[in-house]
Amino acid sequence: MLKRLSAPNVLVVITGLVIGVLGALLAKAGNPPNMGICVACFERDIAGGLGLHRAETVQYIRPEIPGFLLGSTIAAFIFGEFKARSSSAPMVRFLIGVFVMIGALVFLGCPVRTVLRLAGGDLNGLTALLGIATGAFIGVLFLRRGFTLGRSYEAHPIVGWVMPGLMAGLLLLAILKPAFVFASEKGPGAMHAAIVVSLGAGLLIGFLAQRSRMCFVGGIRDLFLIRDPHLFNGLVAALVAATATNLVLGQFKLGFEGQPVAHTNHLWNYLGMVLVGLGPTLLGGCPLRQLVLSGEGNADAGMVVLGMVVGAGIAHNFGLASSPKGATPGGMVATIIGLAAMLAIGYFMRE
Repeated sequence: MLKRLSAPNVLVVITGLVIGVLGALLAKAGNPPNMGICVACFERDIAGGLGLHRAETVQYIRPEIPGFLLGSTIAAFIFGEFKARSSSAPMVRFLIGVFVMIGALVFLGCPVRTVLRLAGGDLNGLTALLGIATGAFIGVLFLRRGFTLGRSYEAHPIVGWVMPGLMAGLLLLAILKPAFVFASEKGPGAMHAAIVVSLGAGLLIGFLAQRSRMCFVGGIRDLFLIRDPHLFNGLVAALVAATATNLVLGQFKLGFEGQPVAHTNHLWNYLGMVLVGLGPTLLGGCPLRQLVLSGEGNADAGMVVLGMVVGAGIAHNFGLASSPKGATPGGMVATIIGLAAMLAIGYFMRE
């Protein structure tokens, strides 16, 4: 039975089911509605908690993010897959991370939250999903034409422990709550489950995602690139499980209007998520996957994670992030700049 459950095609579905159920349960436990799990939103809150931006409604060091990464580290260490490695183009990876975060905050969600918003009845997630698919398709075209960010090489062990060390420090700040850490008193940042619940969910998801190689953008990418539905099955499982759990908990509200932490500007929802589909396709993994890879000792993924945290600070400091009122003019301009930058990177970094 254990052997069957650990088979790759089964494990990715199990991971998707767990993400879906826990995503809905975390919202019930105190996280924002339809935002039980959102890698981009949670990294945005962490950036605020550390003072990288001063948007008072989105400041909180969320334990889920350290949980995802450290859960991956635990799994990689147990199964002998922790290996410090790095490659070329660190600044390009950092820049892509910045723009992926900006695109996610124009829509107000990462690929995981896209699925959870749909599972809560938010039909704006359909526009976002179409944007992710468009971005992934464009990325696949570049991959087929020889795009590469460089080969990965083995690095000194300390390189692989930098991100787990940073996340352990973040977790310590979340627990101790020193005076220099910011915490929202209202808004989404003030809505959170108990630390032990958030951390436990994060560790479990990180552990399973490391074993299954779960990737929300990768599932769509592989459908285009190699006609393989393996990872996509995990995405579908997450959607089904989260929808069923929301229906049981009374958290399902169908429609476009009046959805929590969302807006109905479909053009910019779409274009923002084109960035979120294209960037991770070029990087080789969605925001959740980048955290998991960081936990395995991958310094390249660590640069992407840091880029996303800095991107969150930039987005809020310069008025690029959307609100329930819609996308901002700055966010629209930044999205176009990001798309142009991604297309340039995809075109020129070909072998």
